[in-house]
Amino acid sequence: MTSEISLRFIFLGLIALAVFLEVLADIFLKKWSLDNSTKMFVLGMFVYTTGTVFWAISLKYNYLSKAVSVFTVLNLVAVVLVGVIFFKEDLSFMNIAGIILGVISVILIQI
Repeated sequence: MTSEISLRFIFLGLIALAVFLEVLADIFLKKWSLDNSTKMFVLGMFVYTTGTVFWAISLKYNYLSKAVSVFTVLNLVAVVLVGVIFFKEDLSFMNIAGIILGVISVILIQI
């Protein structure tokens, strides 16, 4: 039982790290698209690659179908928050409802 719990924490830690790096890369690439800075582009691509490595390692600890679902929804929520907070993007009621349903889906997948 302890082993299963440990593997779940390793999986979630790797997914969280991959999501963090993907969101960070999104920020760099958004800044690149606004400022046309080669430095931001290179940094964004490097961080994307690093995030992908952690994503790939996470697949050793869970099914692909679960990993893709959890990663995608967590990435969606994080990117939306970054867009709203840092880039002043708007959210509609339907966007918010979709995010809430996505979070519920991750919870149900992990049960």
